[in-house]
Amino acid sequence: MHRTTISLFIIAVIGLASFVSSAHGQSEESQAVVDGGISAPGWSGRIDAKEAEAGQILENAKLSQSDGMLLVTTGPATTYWKAENAASGNYTVMATFNEPAYMNLGSHPHPYGIVIGGSEMGTAEQSFLYCAAYGNGTFIVRGFGPEPFQVNGRRGEANDAINKADEEGAPVTQAIAVTVTDDSVQCSINGTIVGSYPKSEIVGAGKLKSTDGVYGIRFGHNTEGTVTGLHSMD
Repeated sequence: MHRTTISLFIIAVIGLASFVSSAHGQSEESQAVVDGGISAPGWSGRIDAKEAEAGQILENAKLSQSDGMLLVTTGPATTYWKAENAASGNYTVMATFNEPAYMNLGSHPHPYGIVIGGSEMGTAEQSFLYCAAYGNGTFIVRGFGPEPFQVNGRRGEANDAINKADEEGAPVTQAIAVTVTDDSVQCSINGTIVGSYPKSEIVGAGKLKSTDGVYGIRFGHNTEGTVTGLHSMD
């Protein structure tokens, strides 16, 4: 009886560990997209280094364009940019992101958002900063310099300004903007500044070379969405 109790306890612990792992997305693998690749004119992309190490390729994600709308489906977490899209000095980059069916490709929420300050894009030395929203009401600000660095924590943070999907499979839309000033970088979502960070936390050794550079978009793995109105303004 004692041995049986121990065995049942071990099984329960293993089951709980598996559940927790799944809940945090640690067991979800990036799924290759059928007929992937980039067909949007002038656009380029690069998957995360960890995705490449796991055997993923850029063609396992998809970027296309229709009537000025960008359509993205991942696959591996991917950053997309157009070389001619660059901003410098004080500026704002903005776009509207729509997730037509929240969490339809994965077991947990995944982020999507704006990329700024891109340098040496497409190479192992690329660096950039991104602000991305999740359909569960949270956002994350991170960078690659070229190694990843956190700005607002490993799992980001919640903010009431960020829209939440009503349920899995429901649509959710986020208007995201990143503003660079003389001394700060601000992330705004749906018209509210959700985070403001000194440039000293963004630019420097192991971080961005500058906030000047290419801008674009970024989607986490196993995510589907559209992007409209991507542009910069002084």
